[in-house]
Amino acid sequence: MTTLRGTDDDARAASRGLLHRWRVALATGNAPAGELDVVTRWLVLSRASVLPMTVTAAFVAGLLAWWNADDVDVGLWALASVGIVLAHVANNLMNDLFDLEVGTDADDYPRALYAPHPVLSGMVSRRGLAVRALIVNVIDLAILVVLALERGWAIVGFALGGFLLSAAYTAPPLRLKKRGLGEPTVLVVWGPLMVGGTYYAAVGDVPWEVLVASIPYALLCTAVLMGKHIDKIPWDAPDGTRTLPVLLGEQRARLLTQGLMVAFYPLVGVVVAIGAMPILSLVCLVGLTRLARVWRAFSVPKPDAPPDGFPIWPLWFAALAFVHTRVAGALLVVGMLVGAAVDV
Repeated sequence: MTTLRGTDDDARAASRGLLHRWRVALATGNAPAGELDVVTRWLVLSRASVLPMTVTAAFVAGLLAWWNADDVDVGLWALASVGIVLAHVANNLMNDLFDLEVGTDADDYPRALYAPHPVLSGMVSRRGLAVRALIVNVIDLAILVVLALERGWAIVGFALGGFLLSAAYTAPPLRLKKRGLGEPTVLVVWGPLMVGGTYYAAVGDVPWEVLVASIPYALLCTAVLMGKHIDKIPWDAPDGTRTLPVLLGEQRARLLTQGLMVAFYPLVGVVVAIGAMPILSLVCLVGLTRLARVWRAFSVPKPDAPPDGFPIWPLWFAALAFVHTRVAGALLVVGMLVGAAVDV
């Protein structure tokens, strides 16, 4: 009995250890020291910590469909939602691959400092990273074929637009990130393409009101990228990577990011006013309490050193914007869900 009880205790301890590793990987993009299990390795490789932004976009699209359309295909919505999350995963893998190939990513570049770089850290070879990106893209292509057979070829336009912009973000010859076009790309992808495309999959058309309704949350996602690029100015400016924060300078870039975050709230009000969201969507205004704290931090330069236990240094503004995006996005989803459910 002692041996059996000891075995059960060991199994529970191992299970708790795995859950802890997965929580750390999901929260920070990092993993505790030691040998990586298959799940933790994949969570780190795919940068699963940022996928909630896309999951939220999928819920926004589904709730817009519930509110605005009489006939919603929940199965196709779910399939399209899986498709955009996998597209985000593929984009993360391809960005790491392309940035490495063109020489942007290096051991002293932030990508390898705030979390393990898939190749530079030795987690996977370049070939292995490329194979993983190919597999995810093939699965996504299969999902697109099913959606196209059900909804027609218009759905391909949303998917192809998202894929081309995401690939061109870092891949030669366009390299949109290096030309100050990466931030507008995120606005288009997380707004009309992701939300609009997922809505189209669920309903079969997409009215202009829904495209307008896709913009507020996309502004928050763009703010996260702006924060990340502000953090990377000391590396990007000397390298000739002319992101929008490099072109604007840090102070003006911080002001613009604050503007993107605050603009989310009145724009949700506009969307409610045109009837594309239920009035209870305004529950997201509670997020202003979080924005107040983030606003203060964006109003001063980045600190010289991270606070104790801060997990993703040298990123700072990116983390602040991400926390606000997570809170405001979750509140928006909750408000839309309750509003649609009670038909207010």
